[in-house]
Amino acid sequence: MRFMMIVIPKGYESAPPGTIPSAEAVAKMMEYNRSLQKAGVLLALDGLLPPSTGARISYTGGKATVTDGPFAEAKEVIGGYWIIQVRSREEAIEWARRAPMGNNEIIEVRQIQEMSDFPEDVQKAAEGFENLTKTSAVKA
Repeated sequence: MRFMMIVIPKGYESAPPGTIPSAEAVAKMMEYNRSLQKAGVLLALDGLLPPSTGARISYTGGKATVTDGPFAEAKEVIGGYWIIQVRSREEAIEWARRAPMGNNEIIEVRQIQEMSDFPEDVQKAAEGFENLTKTSAVKA
């Protein structure tokens, strides 16, 4: 089972461009990342720049509207993520418990929906989905 562990750092919603974690925080996180890798459960990870550098695209009536960050209405934002492969939800939660997070930081654990979770007609409509991510990364 694949899970995404989503980091939600409080206060990051209003962080200015250029906000970066301290070297000490990164060193602790790297130690944790290496433990995920050593256990053979780590599939991917990344940190995200503050929302002040992002954009949101909303859709109404078939029209896309772009809003540049920061997003005043946001109460929580994503600061980064890990994707892990583990045997159960409980194992994913246990890995999240071990993360070196600071006060007021949250990790949300969500299982990734697999193609096998969908009914046959949806799987047929999504034929070739698995190949999309493999080939698009090469072109980027």
